[in-house]
Amino acid sequence: MTLMEFFGCTFIAFGLPFALFIFTIARDPMRVIVLIASAFFWLMSLLLSSILWYAVVPLRDKLAFGLVFSVIFQECFRFLFYKTLRRADEGLLKVSLQNTSQHVTPKDFLNQHIMAYVSGLGFGVIAGAFSIINVLADMSGPGTIGIMGDSKYFFWTSAFLTLCFILLHTVWSVVFFAALDKKNYSIVACVVATHMMVSCLTLLNQRSSEEHSIVYLGSIIPSYVCLFVMTALAFNAAGGSFTNLKVAFACRKGRYEID
Repeated sequence: MTLMEFFGCTFIAFGLPFALFIFTIARDPMRVIVLIASAFFWLMSLLLSSILWYAVVPLRDKLAFGLVFSVIFQECFRFLFYKTLRRADEGLLKVSLQNTSQHVTPKDFLNQHIMAYVSGLGFGVIAGAFSIINVLADMSGPGTIGIMGDSKYFFWTSAFLTLCFILLHTVWSVVFFAALDKKNYSIVACVVATHMMVSCLTLLNQRSSEEHSIVYLGSIIPSYVCLFVMTALAFNAAGGSFTNLKVAFACRKGRYEID
């Protein structure tokens, strides 16, 4: 039973991100490079968070302390990766133009939202992997979930929250990069604030038990509401509109012909 739940929660957490990688990134070497580079930047933020946690001995047992500074470091490194991409745009474009026969798409570097999406997915996947890998290891068994009075919904909650954070990092990067390009710092602050809010909501889960499993909804529902709102902002930041969306669906149905 535990092994079945292990695979189920793994597919919940990483099924959609894996599909996004396969269909939108895997065939393009430059996108893969950007994804790996963004994951490395996230790891650097984790390293700094770990150093700070280790250095501040009196607050090591305070989960909120580590969480707050982890979010701050993540957003700082998201900004550093944005600056790195913008400085590397010209060189990456030249490389991509020389390798157009190898599934490299030069228009990626003209449409900055694509690179923001790829970097956000890299941030999200590595963050999700580090957040749930220990949970998945415990989930594989042997054992019976909830036998010691803990909630049997803990693993499901972890999987759904991991998926939410992976997708949130993806749309956060799209909104964050677009806002910096337009120098709209209020939107940048909104991304940082929502990241901090959703992360802090997960602190509620440590108070949950078998008798109070409803507490998990206090983190899951607001997190997914935030995901839908930020997805709409990312769609708008990338130049999307409901009119364009309707035309795209109509074209797929053969109502219009594209010249």
